[in-house]
This record gives sequence, structure tokens and C-alpha cells, in this order.
Amino acid sequence: MHPSEDQAADTVRQLRALATSEGAVALARAAELLDAGSDPVAGLTRLRAEVGTDLAGPAWGIARQRRKARSTFGADADRLLFTADTLEQAGRPELAARRAARLLAGGADSVADLGCAAGTDTIALARAGARVLAVDVDPVARALTAANVAALDLADDVWVLPGDAVELVAAARGGEIAGCAAAVLDPARRADGRRLLDPDTWSPPWATVVALLEKVPTSVVKVAPGLDHDRVPAGVEAEWVSVGGSIVEALLWGPAVATTWRRATTVRDGVVSELTADADPGRAAAGPVRGWLHEPDPAVIRSGLVALVAEELEATLVDPTIAYLTSDQAADSPWVTSYRVDEVLPFNLKKLKALLRTRGVGRVVVKKRGSPIEPETLSRQLRGAGSGTATVVVTRVAGAPTVLVCDVVA
Repeated sequence: MHPSEDQAADTVRQLRALATSEGAVALARAAELLDAGSDPVAGLTRLRAEVGTDLAGPAWGIARQRRKARSTFGADADRLLFTADTLEQAGRPELAARRAARLLAGGADSVADLGCAAGTDTIALARAGARVLAVDVDPVARALTAANVAALDLADDVWVLPGDAVELVAAARGGEIAGCAAAVLDPARRADGRRLLDPDTWSPPWATVVALLEKVPTSVVKVAPGLDHDRVPAGVEAEWVSVGGSIVEALLWGPAVATTWRRATTVRDGVVSELTADADPGRAAAGPVRGWLHEPDPAVIRSGLVALVAEELEATLVDPTIAYLTSDQAADSPWVTSYRVDEVLPFNLKKLKALLRTRGVGRVVVKKRGSPIEPETLSRQLRGAGSGTATVVVTRVAGAPTVLVCDVVA
């Protein structure tokens, strides 16, 4: 074996040991020590004395990942096994459930999860009623998935097998892949700690993504949120999803699932909102800054649907190249965050500091778009003795560097 294969084999052995009754005891004890705030060295030493050296290290590592996972996976976190890498890759379970429900809505009852990692998509699909073939070339991923579906009592509906997504997609026929009527694919988009910006360097590469969407119409592929729109194949729906104002995933829906051209989905305080377009809406018109500034949600920006929001809010862009909108009214909308505009002035640090001092502002939140400034640096430079607060937006207005002082509270 190569060193990497040796390491994988050792990890699989450890995961299988943790799936035993003795492993469960070790994991529970490690969780107790961590929750009690034990020092890592002292805690691990004590754990070794209680459960043995073979189980202590792996149990401590998994228990640490479970603690991190609790905020995302809730009660399931303390039943699942994650490595650091698979936890970072794992999506939010509520979004996985949403994807599964949509994928199966047309009647498909069997799904191939191509690259199962820790099995979080497999779990969502099985819970939605599908029979799932979970495949991965990585033995650690297969061991994690097998352990996790068993822990959640889903093993009867899941088959975990070795498999290469490139080969399986190449062999797909008649709208099915590996005997399944639908497919989920999440290409690896990182290598050696670096984000891979070129889809042709993903694993599997872009050619396999395109082939899957064409050969298996009931499919969904997770892609990088920065994917060039020109890459999206005809007949495929592209969706961008944000949670709490931060973009979390982008999806390509195969022709049998697609219902529109582009979709922006926002999740705020548990409320899901969707904005769709059947064709490119073009650019919004630009105009002068008015009484309110609106910052579109990143899902709206990435999906290219800012013009639809502008029309809804009777708003215009502050600059043809900048995704800030302005209107005469505040907006109660899931698509934007609104700020009351108190001052508009050309960017000049000295004059800006003087203005804030005059208005009694000592603390500011700096936002920027279309400017090279560093928000943290400018925020420190603008900090003053006043007790008031404000949001300072540095951007371009009609091509000119401009500062908008918003939501001043003296």
C-alpha cells in the first residue's frame, strides 16, 4: 500500500472500532470530558486510562467533531461520525432535506449519491423515502456513511459500495445510473487546502457534471457559487441559496427537475423565499442616490436577478456596475437589507471623520462594494469619542468614489 492507503486503512479500522459497543462507551466518555471543559492533554490522558489507547485517540477526535456539528445537526450530531474534512464538506441537513424532497417529487424512488463523503445527503434521501446507492472511491467515506446510516436506523434503505463517479456516469443509460432513477453529485472543489476555481479541475471534472445532467435528467449537482453562468447547460436550472445573508450553496437541477431558468433562494429565520426568472431580466436602470439604500442578498446577486428586485422595489442602481439599489422607501423584502441614507459625499477620509464627529458618531460598521478599501482598517480609522453609531458604505455612484453615511443614531 502507498502511505495514503495505509492511513486510510487505519482510519477505517478506527471507525469500525468506534461503531462497536466499546467504541460507543469511549465516545460517550470523551464527550463527557469535553463538555466538562477538560484540558485536551489531561482529558485525553484520562480517557486512555479508562478505555485504552486504541480507542481513546479516535474517540477524542470524533467527539470534538460532534461538538462542532451540534449547532448544525442538532440531536443527530451525537450519533454521527465525522472527520474534520467531511464535517467541513457536509451541508446543512435542512437544505439536504429540501434538495431530497425536490429531487423525488417527480416519482423517482432510487437515487445514486455519487461521492457520499460522510453520508449526509444519503441520510436526507433515505429519510425522504428513497432507496439510496451511496458510492465513493474513498474507503473512509464509505466507512463513515455506513456507520452513520446504521446509527440513524436507515441501513435497510442504503447500499454503500466502492465506485468512481466518472465511470458510473460514462456507463449511464436510459436516464438511469447504476440502476437508479436519480442522482446527486457533489464534486470535490478543494485540493491541498486550496479552492479549485476551474471546474475542469474538480473531482469529478466538469465534463462529468455535464454528462450526468444530460444522461440522468432527474439529477442535482452542487457547484461553486462563483460558477460562470455561461457554463450552465441549456435546459438546466441554476439555483443559488443563502442562509442568514450568506451564500451557502449553488445547485444545477437536471432537465426533469428544472422548472425555471434561474432561482435565488433565501433562508432567514427559518423562512424560505424563492425568486425565479424564466429568462435573463437584464440590468436594472441606474439613478441618483435617494432616501434608502438596499443591499441585495448574495443569492440574488449571484443568480443575476437584481433587476427583478429593483422592479419590485421601484428602485434603481447607484451605479451601473454596482449591486446596490436605492429608492424613496424602506423595503420589507427577503431580497434586500435596507439602510436609511443620511449623508452622501465624495470619498475623503478627513471630511468623513469630521462629519462623523459632528454627528456624534463614535462607532461605525463599514461596508463596501466597488472599492479597494479594507473595511476593518477604515472602521478603526473612523472610531471616535462619540456614543452614536452609523453604517458607512464606500462604493461608486455614477462612477465616482462615494461614501454613504447610513442609519445614524446619535
